[in-house]
Amino acid sequence: MEHRQFHFSTCLYQAGGWRFARDDVSANEFSYRDLPTPSLPTIIARLCLRRRRPLPNVPVENSVLLVQLSDSHLFAEAEGALLGMSTRDSLEKVVERVLAEQPKVDLLVASGDISQDGSVESYEAFRRISAQIAAPARWFAGNHDELPQMEHVAQGDGLLEPVVDIGQWRVTLLDSAVPGSVPGFLADEQLRLLERSLSEAPDRHHLVCLHHHPVAIGCEWMAPIGLRNADALFAVLDRFPQVKAVLWGHVHQEFDQVRNGVRLLASPSTCIQFAPGSVDFKVDTSAPGYRWLRLHDDGRLETGVSRVEGMLFEVDESGTGY
Repeated sequence: MEHRQFHFSTCLYQAGGWRFARDDVSANEFSYRDLPTPSLPTIIARLCLRRRRPLPNVPVENSVLLVQLSDSHLFAEAEGALLGMSTRDSLEKVVERVLAEQPKVDLLVASGDISQDGSVESYEAFRRISAQIAAPARWFAGNHDELPQMEHVAQGDGLLEPVVDIGQWRVTLLDSAVPGSVPGFLADEQLRLLERSLSEAPDRHHLVCLHHHPVAIGCEWMAPIGLRNADALFAVLDRFPQVKAVLWGHVHQEFDQVRNGVRLLASPSTCIQFAPGSVDFKVDTSAPGYRWLRLHDDGRLETGVSRVEGMLFEVDESGTGY
């Protein structure tokens, strides 16, 4: 079993054939006297650029912010690891990053594979850790999840409600998980839910979320384990021009394309990452992260991915699956 240690920060250097990042700019190497204006946005921007930090997502009038946490793969045991990575530790680091970067979150979406072992304890841990983000939350299942245990922990607070309105947007959360199956499928009930949600809110902008990828993402080994009836999904979506984006998890990597004017988005895992463009199963050296989406009242969507920095962990690169 081959393990490698990875440490993530900000500026590139070469080590052992891999390129990593570190921050070699001291916090006291800048001075506010360097700034030409006293405006707070300018101060923040200059500070982030000088230190090579991402800009914080400052609240914007007439918009709402959604944060997606995906594929956390938690275990009952706090020390549970997936391919050598402590999934609980990595989730905590990602949540810390959300708290540092996002002063106001309007909705938190957990897009499946919350648990690796389907245990009540794993869902309790996720609820406790993610609750540090002070925002309404919605969960839905992935292929690794056990719905009865998830429902037991999620009772109350509407965590499993499939439709939520925020600002001028409606977010519809679909269950594509099939018990005992890795690929996904949207049952007729889910397709009817989607059609009803879209029909009942014609004046809202719509974001549709599910676990499985409905389009090819360029990883050959993942092609057979996506959404099996993607055509049925798009047959509904194509009838409603107010649909602005489709968001999913499952693939443990970034994806951002456009189909018929609809943004198609996939996101990193809060634990291990899969190598983009791979033929066979392969982990990537990218750090755990999350996706944010700023949803404007006029239908515009801004989005980005942020990954943890300064995290040291080991990944088993010889793994052939998860």
